[in-house]
Amino acid sequence: MPTEILKAFAPTGVLRASLNIGNPVLANLNAEGKPFGISIDLATELGKRLGVPVELLVNETAGKSVATVESGRADIGFFAVDPERGKEISFTEAYVLIEGYYLVRDDSPITSNAQVDIPTNRIVVGKGSAYDLFLTRTIKQAQLERAPSSQAVVSTFLQDGFEVAAGVKQQLEADTRDVKGVRMLKERFMVIRQAMGVPKDRGPQAALFLRTFVEDMKARGLVNDSMTRHGIQGAGVAPAADPSIDPLSVQ
Repeated sequence: MPTEILKAFAPTGVLRASLNIGNPVLANLNAEGKPFGISIDLATELGKRLGVPVELLVNETAGKSVATVESGRADIGFFAVDPERGKEISFTEAYVLIEGYYLVRDDSPITSNAQVDIPTNRIVVGKGSAYDLFLTRTIKQAQLERAPSSQAVVSTFLQDGFEVAAGVKQQLEADTRDVKGVRMLKERFMVIRQAMGVPKDRGPQAALFLRTFVEDMKARGLVNDSMTRHGIQGAGVAPAADPSIDPLSVQ
């Protein structure tokens, strides 16, 4: 392994990976409080490839996970690709595609996404999440209300009487499993492209190395195998990156 790559990814001698347990597609905690999931599998495999130990840094929200990387406390992270985050972080191509959906009450007049963005609606989102960033740019009339985390979106929606909740489909399904009187709209409002990221100040070669690693993990079937092993449903492995696009030109 080239010295400059090792220095870029493990300047402390350890690969520090920032995790977000707020998205159940990426990571969860078991009964003993230990993290598991696709993010952990990818971090472990990258550590093996670099020949260094891995330290897992657990965050409860995407925003905190991003901040952990941007502050230099972590060497890599697992995030949804977003222009705001891309100011400081170089992203790979996506390894998993997941979906953002709206949740409403059964008696709501809202039946389609087109009816959400009106002045009388208040949409609850997880602060700093990918869908928060996306909706901040795209919602023009409805009001966004920010819950402390993605896990708190449904409870905030129910307790405070808001008209709409937005979130990752799997998270909304999990949080409403025993809740009556609510329904998800039938169409997604966004596709969330989950990728790996490295701080831009680690250099373009580090970005290229990580991009190549992710493409290899998809091609070898590790991403698909990890999703199957952890019972991830409703998400899919992202397609291979377009080889005609210079990866460094989009960083």
